[in-house]
Amino acid sequence: MRRSRRLRRVVSLVCALAIAVPLAACSSESTPSVVLPSANPSTLPEAVRTQLSTAVERAMAASGSSGAVAGVWVPWAGTWTAGAGTLKPGGAPVTASSSVSAGAVTQAMTCDVLFGMVKDGKVGLGDPVTTYVPGLPGYDNVTLGDLCNSTTGLPSFDGPLQARLLANPARVWNPRELIAYGMSGTGVANPGASFADADTNYVLLGVALESASRLSAEALYEKYVFGPTDMTNSSLPVNAASDLRGSWSGTTAEGAVACAEPVDLGTVSPSFQFTAGGVVSDLTDLGRYTQALAMGARPYDTDKRFADPLPAAPDAPSWFTARGGTFQAGTLIGQFGATPGFLTAAFADKNTGMTVVVVLNNSRASATLVRSLAWQLAAIASKLPATGGGTTPDAGLPWTADDMAAQVAAAAICPIP
Repeated sequence: MRRSRRLRRVVSLVCALAIAVPLAACSSESTPSVVLPSANPSTLPEAVRTQLSTAVERAMAASGSSGAVAGVWVPWAGTWTAGAGTLKPGGAPVTASSSVSAGAVTQAMTCDVLFGMVKDGKVGLGDPVTTYVPGLPGYDNVTLGDLCNSTTGLPSFDGPLQARLLANPARVWNPRELIAYGMSGTGVANPGASFADADTNYVLLGVALESASRLSAEALYEKYVFGPTDMTNSSLPVNAASDLRGSWSGTTAEGAVACAEPVDLGTVSPSFQFTAGGVVSDLTDLGRYTQALAMGARPYDTDKRFADPLPAAPDAPSWFTARGGTFQAGTLIGQFGATPGFLTAAFADKNTGMTVVVVLNNSRASATLVRSLAWQLAAIASKLPATGGGTTPDAGLPWTADDMAAQVAAAAICPIP
């Protein structure tokens, strides 16, 4: 999975010499173009590292995960990255460089492609999806922007397909199969009115963007996301490729969660999530990506993407909203969610660049658990004093680390020691 800049140059040369075909698997090399806050090389104090590690280990126990990766980047104070536990039950230790599923962060990347193509004049946010994906009766009023914002009212496809996924994890899925399972036969009503997170939106958006560009989704990510952000360890593979293996805890005969015997989902094909969750990456790439996303560092980024956000849930506090393939929590922008085998969360402060990324390898628990963990780490990091005579920014989050630790406990499906 790991690639070098030299390999990208070779791929670009091959593409230049190849005869163009629909949905080409390659695209021209993109030069890194993001300007981000200078990384602080300082190591966070031991007491803080212990606090962060304890929070991650507690969330691992709560979710029944055998392993996790986590990173905290604080431009004014330092950096902490770590792997915890094992790649699978009884397996090798997780390291900070282990490859992982990007999970729901893929949804934000798919919207990146949309905004990049809008800037290039290839598509418009108001274009009906049926312009690029015909044969969808009742969907003429659904736009590409609606899909990115997840305001179509479409349900997710993963629930109806869970039994089939567990029976045959390695099956390679056609994205149109996923779309079919996620659609009802009656179309949608009043798109754009409210937010409801659903993976079907992002798979359908990915298919539409492939059709509009005549490039594969992997080539589009390379052009608009991986290349510009210098994400050399990220890809959209067809077959499972991450070092950290996903899992899912079933139910015992007594009706309890089988915390001690999770089902190995390490062979799940990323094609099952496609442009809704199929990207494989690592901590370094995900940290850099999330910071660039939140701070609007790419050429196609625009404040309008996050304008007029909608409540993230009917009962969400006023500071928790959604727009543009992301969630906004106070000054944090990012993504979180559950995909088969993984719970993933990545957020960055739009003003300071403070960034947190966490991945747990058991998807039985609610995604609220990993979101709360990420926000717990962010609360800890936001209070750190500046090093080397720097200035600590005036930043505050509408929650405390203790608030989020309590939410992790409330979302637990397995005992916390």
